[in-house]
Amino acid sequence: MLSNISHLRTAATAALRRTMATEAAHRPPLDLYGLNARYANATYIAASKSNSLEKVEGELLAIKNSAESSKEFASFLENPLISREAKSKQVEGMLKGKTTPVTMNLMTTLAGNARLNSVAGITDNYVKLMKAKRGEVEATIISAEPLNKSQTAAVQEAMKSQFPKGAKVVLKTEVDPGMLGGLQIQIGDKFLDLSVGSRIEEVGRTAV
Repeated sequence: MLSNISHLRTAATAALRRTMATEAAHRPPLDLYGLNARYANATYIAASKSNSLEKVEGELLAIKNSAESSKEFASFLENPLISREAKSKQVEGMLKGKTTPVTMNLMTTLAGNARLNSVAGITDNYVKLMKAKRGEVEATIISAEPLNKSQTAAVQEAMKSQFPKGAKVVLKTEVDPGMLGGLQIQIGDKFLDLSVGSRIEEVGRTAV
């Protein structure tokens, strides 16, 4: 009898450990907060369990892009006069056979909760989770004039110490004609202003 109880306890402990290990394997790589993040986190977990993380990312980006490029689609997402039930049916009709079950479930849930207008924010949060999973770090170089390849390479080399070891750097360049010269660099949430304008302002603040 005692032997059977011991075996049951051992089996229960092993099952619990397997469950915890499975949950850890699908846990989002970032701690994001807010309503949009809750939907993004739940979608990430569901996509991870169904081995469709990248597929769902592509689908959500496509939906977001459609909302940005189509006034009609954007109006549908935003329209509060369409009932939740009607929106759910329309969403299901639009996406049936075209997306993964994970994306379909997210969109119909948003329709049922009158949250379709949040799809862009949810997508942005989901993309953040995916970038973290891939170890990607975004870096943006903003200059008054376009940088040539050698200039971009030189700035990127100088920025290496700012990146975590082993990070995959996704480098973007932007032009801001309003700058007085120099550079502005954004790495993740960090912002470094090396523009001439910022230096003039600093001199102005410290001048006696």
